[in-house]
Amino acid sequence: MMSTLWAILVLLVIGAIAGFIARAVVPGKDSMSIGATIVLGVVGSLIGGFLGYLLFNSGGKGFGDGYLQTSGIIGSIIGAIIALLIYRAVSGRKGVRR
Repeated sequence: MMSTLWAILVLLVIGAIAGFIARAVVPGKDSMSIGATIVLGVVGSLIGGFLGYLLFNSGGKGFGDGYLQTSGIIGSIIGAIIALLIYRAVSGRKGVRR
């Protein structure tokens, strides 16, 4: 039970860090709440993990092999940047067009 709570807490903290770094690296203004930034980072973590698996074929490494690694954090940040760029492309500017 405690390890599950710990994993969720680590996921949220890493998500927040990755989301804030992605928003700082990608130029432009984003009006996101802290919760949306954390969600951005968590989605980025999933994207980064998936891309890392595709590129490097991790061979079935799981939580037992250590899920809090430098490569995972960097992958989370890269994934969050990708997710932010996709979000901007999809959302666009919604307003009055002239």
